Amino acid sequence: MKLAAEVLAAARAQGLRIATAESCTGGMVAAALTDIPGSSDVFDCGFVTYSNAAKQRMLGVTSASLARFGAVSEQVAIEMAEGAIRNSVADIAVSITGIAGPGGSEHKPEGRVCFAVACRDGKTTAMTRDFGALGRGKVRIAARNTALKLIQDGLKAF
Repeated sequence: MKLAAEVLAAARAQGLRIATAESCTGGMVAAALTDIPGSSDVFDCGFVTYSNAAKQRMLGVTSASLARFGAVSEQVAIEMAEGAIRNSVADIAVSITGIAGPGGSEHKPEGRVCFAVACRDGKTTAMTRDFGALGRGKVRIAARNTALKLIQDGLKAF
């Protein structure tokens, strides 16, 4: 995939390493990056934390944040990305948590995905995208592509 190759090339040119923390995409961002030969010099690791317990255990997401904001929230996305930085040697990490579908609710509809990008220097940003009820597969692909673009944009800040 062209975007993944571009992300790896940009990180490689800057001598930076990448980590991912994924929920609803189930490792699709990590897979896109590692599908590219030679990615091991740039990609450090990926955390697939589908359950709330895994988010807490592997990334340090707090039970208070899960209770107050829910798993699909910018706050939890921030904690996931920051946890990926803490638990890796990466310079930049992206996180994804959302509702791929089917289903959802009035407050958290199908297709809502929250993202965060954390950098080792302590800067973290978050955003939410509502992709709509495109169907599970299309939401996951859209989320993967958005996450790759966020990494690409984040690398420009270094």
